[in-house]
Amino acid sequence: MSYKSNGRARVLAIATAAALVVAACSSGDDESSESTPATDASEPAVTEPAVEEPPATDAPDESADTNAPAAEANPDPIATITEDRSYYILPPGNYGGLPKTDESTDQLTLYDDLTPLRGDITDEDIERLFLPQDFAPIGATTEEPTGRDGTTIIYDEFGIAHITGETREDLAFGAGWVTARDRGLLIALGRGPARVAVADVPGINAFSLVTSGQTFIPSEAAEQLVTDQIQVIIDEYGEEGEEIISDAQAYADGLTAYWEANDIDQAPATVNDVIATTAFIGSIFGAGGGSEARNAEFLSALQNQLGNEQGRQVWEDLMPDSDPEAPTTIEDRFEYPALTGGDVTGSVIIDEGSLISFDPRDPGDVSILETNVSTVYDSASGPPTKTASNWLIVDPAASANETTLAVMGPQLGYYYPEIVQQIHLSGPGIEAQGAAVPGLSMYLLLGRTEDYAWSLTSANQDVRDVFVEILCEPDGSTPSRQSTHYEFNGECIPFEQFDAGTLGDIPIRYPTSVHGPFIGTATSQGVPVALTSQRSTFGRDGLNLGALKNMTEGDADTDESFFEIANQFGFTFNWGYANRDSVGYFASGQLPVRAEGLDRRLPTLGTGEYEWQGFLEQDQHPHATGHPTDRLLNWNNQSAPGFMHGDGNQYGSVHRVEAFDQWPDKSELTDVVGVMNRSATEDIRSTVWPVVSAVLAGGDAPSELAAEVVAILDEWIADDAPRLDADNNGDHDSPGPLIFDAIFDPIAAAVSEPVLGEALTDARRGINDESLIDKDLRALLGEPVDGPFGVQYCGSGDIDTCREALWTAIDTAASEVAAERGDDPTTWLSEGQRLTFAPGLIDDDFRATNRPTFQQVIEFAPPGN
Repeated sequence: MSYKSNGRARVLAIATAAALVVAACSSGDDESSESTPATDASEPAVTEPAVEEPPATDAPDESADTNAPAAEANPDPIATITEDRSYYILPPGNYGGLPKTDESTDQLTLYDDLTPLRGDITDEDIERLFLPQDFAPIGATTEEPTGRDGTTIIYDEFGIAHITGETREDLAFGAGWVTARDRGLLIALGRGPARVAVADVPGINAFSLVTSGQTFIPSEAAEQLVTDQIQVIIDEYGEEGEEIISDAQAYADGLTAYWEANDIDQAPATVNDVIATTAFIGSIFGAGGGSEARNAEFLSALQNQLGNEQGRQVWEDLMPDSDPEAPTTIEDRFEYPALTGGDVTGSVIIDEGSLISFDPRDPGDVSILETNVSTVYDSASGPPTKTASNWLIVDPAASANETTLAVMGPQLGYYYPEIVQQIHLSGPGIEAQGAAVPGLSMYLLLGRTEDYAWSLTSANQDVRDVFVEILCEPDGSTPSRQSTHYEFNGECIPFEQFDAGTLGDIPIRYPTSVHGPFIGTATSQGVPVALTSQRSTFGRDGLNLGALKNMTEGDADTDESFFEIANQFGFTFNWGYANRDSVGYFASGQLPVRAEGLDRRLPTLGTGEYEWQGFLEQDQHPHATGHPTDRLLNWNNQSAPGFMHGDGNQYGSVHRVEAFDQWPDKSELTDVVGVMNRSATEDIRSTVWPVVSAVLAGGDAPSELAAEVVAILDEWIADDAPRLDADNNGDHDSPGPLIFDAIFDPIAAAVSEPVLGEALTDARRGINDESLIDKDLRALLGEPVDGPFGVQYCGSGDIDTCREALWTAIDTAASEVAAERGDDPTTWLSEGQRLTFAPGLIDDDFRATNRPTFQQVIEFAPPGN
C-alpha cells in the first residue's frame, strides 16, 4: 500500500515554512474528493493513516537507578477484554412503510447527534448513539404471528426483526415475511426496475425508476433472462446451488404469505424476484467501466487543440492508469494495467464531437438524451455509479486492548424506505446480524456472525467494456450511422433487436451485438461506427448469492476461506473483513483478461480479434491479510499499486481516504469511530490547500482581503476543514466552507487553463482537480514527485506566473463574495447543509455528513475469551 505522510502534519509544516521561505515549502500529497461531505464522489486512493508522534521526552539518564520499583518502571497492564462490543445504526429507522411509525425515524437523532462530536468520542457516546448488535432484541418486544409453526419473529423496540427458524426454509420464510412487512413499498416499486438491471437496458437508470415510482413491465424475453439464471446457479454451485434456489423459494413464499394474510394486492413473489434484486444491487454499487467512448472523444479533443504529442501527454496526465502516489488500501502490488501488452492496435479513437448516445425509448431516433429526465442517462458515458462507502479496520497488534476493531459500512444514500434493513437471522447453522437487501434478505449483504464481521464498498473495477462495431451493408455499399449490420469474424451480420418491455406506456427496444446492448454511434477518422457495451456479469447476477450465503452461514472463519468466498462475488466491491485475531481485504469482481494490443481506457475494436481471454484468478485479485501499519482503510480508493480499476476511475495523488489520519500508536474503539466521524465533516478537497498556500507564500497578496482570506483558510484547514453546523443554528461554524467553495474552482482553472484553455478546462475528465493541483504545484516548488506529469500546467511551468494567477483567482473570487456579504470575511458563514430522504415521502432532515448510511462498530475479544 502506498501511504503518504500525515496531511495534518503537512499543514503545520507548510504553514511554518511558508512564513520563513519564499517558495520551497513542503507541501504534500493529500486527499480530496468532492466539495460537500455528504455527496457521492469518490476518487480512489488510500493514504497512510497519520500516526500521532508521542510527546518528546528527554533521553534516559544512564545513571538512573535501575532497581526502581516495577510499578514505576512499567506501564499499567493492558485491560483484558473478554466480551465483544458490537453496534450498528441505520437512519432514519428500520421500518420503511407508509404511514410511517415510531420505528421509521427513531435512529435519525442518534445518527445526527454523532456528527458534531467529530473526533471527540467516548465509550458512552458509542453506547448512546448506536444500537447493540449482539443477537438479542433491544428493550420491549412484540411477537409477529405468521401462521408457520417453525418460524418465530420477534420485533424489538426499534422495529428490528429477530427471526428464528427451526429449518432453513422456516428462516427464509420469516425473512420474506419481514421484508413484505417492513419494505413492502420498496418491493412493489422495485420488482419491475430490477429487470432493467438484469437486461442491462442502455440509458435507463434502474435505481431512479424505483426512487421516482415509475413502472417498468418486463417483456417475456427480459423475464427469460432472469429465469435462465436459475440453471446457471445450479450448474455453478451444484447441491449448494439447489439450496440457494430452495432458500429463495421459501423467502418468496414468506413475502407472498404476508401479502395474502394482509389482503395486499401483489402478484406472488418468485425466485426470479430474488435474482433480479441481486442484479439491481450490483448494477448500482458493484459495477465499473464503460467510460471508454467519452475518454476517447476527450483524447481527440486534446489532440485537435494541442497537437498529437502534447495532447496525448496531457491525456496521460489526466487519465493515469496507476499513479505511484495514489493512496491504496494494501501495499502489495497486483498487476492489472491499462496497457495489455504489445503495440496498441485494437483501441479506437473517436472523433471530437461525434459521439451520440442512444435512447432506447425511441429506437427510431439516435438523438442526444434529454438531460432533464432523471431516469435516463448518457448511455455512451456508461451507467451511473454510487461510491461513498468506507471502512476502517484495526488489527489486534495496533489495538490498545489487543482486540480487533472495525467501523464500517456502505454509503447507500439517504432514502425512505431505506434500501437495506436491519435483521437478525437465527437457524440451523446460521447466527448472523446486520443489514440485508429487501428482495434477498434471507442472506445478509453485510454484518457479523459470532466470530467475524464484513462490509463492502464499491470498487468500480473494470467489468464493462465499450466495443466499436464496424458498420457494414450486406450488399457492400457504404455504411452510415443508420446501418443495421456490423462486421464480426469476417462476416457482415445483423444487430438483433431486443424488446425489454415498457416504461410506463413507452416501449423499450434496442439493438444488440455479440458484445451487448447498443449504446450509441460515433465516427472514427470520419468513418461511422456503432458502440456496444459488454458486461462480464451479464447473465450471472444470481451467482453472487453464493458469497452472501456463505458469509451469512459463518463459513468465512479464516482469512483464506474469506478470500475464497469473496471471490465468488462477480460484482466489484472492496471487502473488509475482521475476525478475532486478524483483518483482511479482498477486491472482488468478474474481471476480464483482455487481449494484447489494447489500452483499457479506450474502446475496443469489435471485429473479433480482441475478445476477452477469460477472467482473473482468485490470487490475481488484490487481497491481503493485515497491513504493515496494522490498519486497513478504504473509502472507495484504489485497491493496490499497479491495479487499474474502471476506465472512469483514474486515481491520482490525492484522495479522501487520506482524511483517515491522526491515529494513536495503539487504538481503542473510540479512536476508530473518532477518525471516521471527524473525516465525515472534513471538506474532502481541503488537503490540497497546503501546497496552494505554499506557492502563495512566495509573493505578496494583491489585497488585504485576499491575504485575510488565505489566513482564514490556513487556520480552517489546520482544524481539519470542518463543514459543520455543530450548534444546529442553520449556519456553518466557520467561514472556511464558504471561502473554499468560492475560490476552489477558480484555483483549479488557474492551474489548468494555461495548457488546456477555457474550453478544455471545462471539459476535463479523469483525474480530480485536487490531484492535478497537488502534483503540478509540488513540482513547481521543487519537491519530490513520484510519477511527475509530462506537462507543466500552472503558469506553463513558471512559478512566478503561477503564483500571480493563483493570487488573482483568489482576489477576484473574494471580491465577488465581499460585494454580497461585506468586507469582513470572518462573518462569511454559509448555510449549513442539511440532508433529506429521497424521494420525499418523509420530510425529516439532518446535518450533512459524509458517513456511511448503515454502519457497524465492532470490537472482537481475543480468541479463547
